[in-house]
Amino acid sequence: MTEEKIQWDAMASDETIQKTAEALKNHGIDVIVVDSGKEALDKIMSLIPEGSEIANGSSTTLDQIGFVGYLMSGQHRWKNLHEEVINEKDPEKQGNLRRLSDAAEYFLGSVNAISQNGELVACDATGSRVSAYPFAAKKLVLVAGTQKIVPNLELAMQRVREYVYPLEDQRAFKAYGNHSTLGKWVIMEHEVIPNRTTLILVKEKLGF
Repeated sequence: MTEEKIQWDAMASDETIQKTAEALKNHGIDVIVVDSGKEALDKIMSLIPEGSEIANGSSTTLDQIGFVGYLMSGQHRWKNLHEEVINEKDPEKQGNLRRLSDAAEYFLGSVNAISQNGELVACDATGSRVSAYPFAAKKLVLVAGTQKIVPNLELAMQRVREYVYPLEDQRAFKAYGNHSTLGKWVIMEHEVIPNRTTLILVKEKLGF
């Protein structure tokens, strides 16, 4: 394992998690720290009221904690806008539904890096996930493993370029037969809408 991989993939200490959580809270982002992916899924289920409109972006983290499987099971009591997007086969209509889903009552996803100074960084090839993050979604629920915490914004962006992108490129090519790209970036430095954005920090290595 290379030195860079150890840097980008190392779990954060409790002290670092606490420091980062405080910085995020000072920037208007609610933070919940849990020990496991199961606890993260339980927390999501408790945060989102029955009957709410929900949508989610593509996320290895959400898949790993069981959220994607839970949605597919149909056992939830939410209105799943993402399912409507996937079921629509006409490309133009699907694109319109995807844009509408950005404005869901609750949008769920993850981020690629978290700065100890309280900044969240996410990047997509097309922007279909991160487009909901800055404003469109009424409430935003993000889930991330604490290995994504880095000291500052510069290293957060470096983490995306040097570590996240090669892994996402491999995943995308395997899943879709197409390579990924560093297309659309979102940096969330301050949330001005009270109680809009919640980050669930998980003390497990989730996603990349």
